[in-house]
Amino acid sequence: MTIRVLICDQLPVIADGLKTLLDAMPEIDVIGTTHNGMEAMVLVRTMRPDVVVTDLELQTISGLELIRRLGQEEDSPNVVVFTASQSDKTVSDVLHAGASCLLGKAASPQELIAAIQAAAAGQTLLAPSIAERLVSWFRAQPEPQEPVACPEVTELTPREREVTRMVALGMSTEEVASELIIGEATVRTHLYRVRTKLGVRDRAELVSLAYRTGLIHSGEQSFGGEPALSPGGLRAS
Repeated sequence: MTIRVLICDQLPVIADGLKTLLDAMPEIDVIGTTHNGMEAMVLVRTMRPDVVVTDLELQTISGLELIRRLGQEEDSPNVVVFTASQSDKTVSDVLHAGASCLLGKAASPQELIAAIQAAAAGQTLLAPSIAERLVSWFRAQPEPQEPVACPEVTELTPREREVTRMVALGMSTEEVASELIIGEATVRTHLYRVRTKLGVRDRAELVSLAYRTGLIHSGEQSFGGEPALSPGGLRAS
């Protein structure tokens, strides 16, 4: 099966060099090259490549914006990012944008071809140095803790669980009331009942228990889009 490839790079010498390299591969068909991000969008829609190989530095729109826009296309191609930058921010931005593969421009021809083949197959491939950094970062993360058993949690009503989670996510009494379209007094009543059932004295203990019992997980997003507060980072109500 032939892999149809579009090459995007603002330097013609690099784009032409990649085309020459890939044209020598019988299973790869280079359908075009461009230095322009908007033109790349047009070529994707008209030529339907399987894989887009792009730098992050393009004209009209950046390679990163191109990746984001491609992800919104129907039957979007997979993307191989071929760029000089391999900073942590670049890696994070590229992966969050939806790229399948990320290589530095020091990659060998064999690595680039392998990345294109992986992307065409819907797989992910990273430069060895980037993969090593990601593994090191992962190993440095604390191991997830098993939730602490707390039979009293099962006694909470669905609304009490909801209020508890919102408070643990850092929302104030006023914000919980607004989100649930109930009175602030009702929220306080729910919190009083929750503290009574769980045997906690204040909001800090309630939030801590919510984390320890698995009602909320560290790193979970709050209702406003902010990261959830940790037990030690409470907002006053």
